[in-house]
Amino acid sequence: MKSLIPDCIAPPFARYSHGVEIRSAARLVRTSGQLGWDVNGKIPVSPFEQARNCFNNILAILLEADMDETHICHVSSYVTNREYMADYMKARDLFFAERPDENLPSSTLVIVSGFSRPEFKVEVEVWACAD
Repeated sequence: MKSLIPDCIAPPFARYSHGVEIRSAARLVRTSGQLGWDVNGKIPVSPFEQARNCFNNILAILLEADMDETHICHVSSYVTNREYMADYMKARDLFFAERPDENLPSSTLVIVSGFSRPEFKVEVEVWACAD
C-alpha cells in the first residue's frame, strides 16, 4: 500500500492520506459498519468510547483474516452530531498512532441523522489489504 498525498493540492487536515494505491494481487477485507458496542452488547454514552469500541471490533475482524491495523487502506466513518467529530478523531488517531505519516489510510467522515438505535453515535467501516 502506498499513500498518495500530492504536493500540488492542500494537505489533509488530519492523520489520513488523500488516496491509497493498492497492488492488484492484494488480499482485501471489507468490514461491515461497526457500531460502538462492546462484546457484551454494552453501549457507552461517550462518542469517544463508542469509537474505541468500533476500532476494537474492526481489529478483531482483521485479526480473523491474519491482518491488523497496519493493513487498513481506507476508513469510512459516520457520526450523528458534528460535536462528536473531535471524540471520533481522537479515537481514530490513537488507533493509528503507530502508523508513520507516509503510510496512513485514506479517510471519509460523514455526519448522518442517525443509526438503527438512537444510542449509537458512531459507526466505522474499513477496507484492508495485504499481500
